[in-house]
Amino acid sequence: MEFIDYYKTLELNKNATDADIKKAYRKMARKYHPDLNPNDAAAKATFQRINEANEVLSDPEKRKKYDKYGKDWQHGEQYEQARQQQRTANSGGGQGYSGSMGGEDFSDYFESLFGSGGRKGAQPKYRGQDIKAELQLTLQDAYTTHQQTIKVDKSIRITIAAGIENGQTIKIPNHGGPGAHGGPNGDLYITFTITNDTKFKRDGDDLYTNIDIDLYTAVLGGEIMVDTFDGGKVKLSVKPETQNGNKVKLKGKGFPIYKKDEQFGDLYLTYQVKLPTNLTEKEKELFKELANKK
Repeated sequence: MEFIDYYKTLELNKNATDADIKKAYRKMARKYHPDLNPNDAAAKATFQRINEANEVLSDPEKRKKYDKYGKDWQHGEQYEQARQQQRTANSGGGQGYSGSMGGEDFSDYFESLFGSGGRKGAQPKYRGQDIKAELQLTLQDAYTTHQQTIKVDKSIRITIAAGIENGQTIKIPNHGGPGAHGGPNGDLYITFTITNDTKFKRDGDDLYTNIDIDLYTAVLGGEIMVDTFDGGKVKLSVKPETQNGNKVKLKGKGFPIYKKDEQFGDLYLTYQVKLPTNLTEKEKELFKELANKK
């Protein structure tokens, strides 16, 4: 098995601190990540070597064994056991391992014990990198459950549940970066940005909007038709002497509650009383009469 210098792979020396290793790994992983180097086999191979080096050097126990046994670090315990057996056999007059057990003969000993094919096939598996992505929706999009295609290295068709929140992140398992040596894929994390160009304001599962009513309806009362977010209309009774800024609630006419079928928040309406314009002389006289009665 060819010796791979993990320190050289991460461009470090053997005195590197844990912080040095972490910093070097992050820098090189970003540089050679497959997502940034599509269809580049050399970059992919380098990325795998970087992961392998970090897996060993970032673990204190693995690093200690690697520093002592080099490429045969994974079989250090077997070597120590065999050496102990040799010492026992030699001290008791028995027949022990006949070859040299000096440090310089680690490779020959492991070759005879495990064979080159066995070691080569024992490469550690590495989980792929997690990938983060963003997806923009309109408030109308977020109102209904629907499917969209997002492209992250490859096209992925996802179902977005109604009621998704602005800034919410969901996880799509096993759709991140590819694993190495048969390891599992990473996960895909999608964060949603929701824009709003409607007259409705969303706050959690509730919706808010302003409704214009004329002065006569506000004073005398009456019935009006109001729009709801889903495109429908609701007939609403306005009480006499309704004041500007008064609020009413339409229960269950708000936004869908995330992943709760047929459950909705509420819709809050704020009355905006509009004063009449272009009054006739008669209308002005009537207002003067009302003013004089105050």
